[in-house]
Amino acid sequence: MITSPDNDNNRDEPMVFIVIAKAYETEGGEPIDLHVMLTAPDDDTAVRMTLNALSEEGFLEADLDQIGMITGAPDEEPHASAYQGALEGEVAIIRFA
Repeated sequence: MITSPDNDNNRDEPMVFIVIAKAYETEGGEPIDLHVMLTAPDDDTAVRMTLNALSEEGFLEADLDQIGMITGAPDEEPHASAYQGALEGEVAIIRFA
């Protein structure tokens, strides 16, 4: 019997997800492009946390276009700060005007 699996699913660092989305502050309004960075145990939880955070920020609706995992700290702002915030447990929302 195997007591500890030997595979790539054991990660030393938290999983940091990035969600690329469009969100709406008003009904029928123009979409706002967003990147959301957060830590979560899986992608389903990341989606739920993203939608909750956007709702708390006053967005009425959101279209989530892509979700992925960040494998290393970004070098450029604003993603570098958002990555650090995600590691600290925040849900970081980056807005593009």
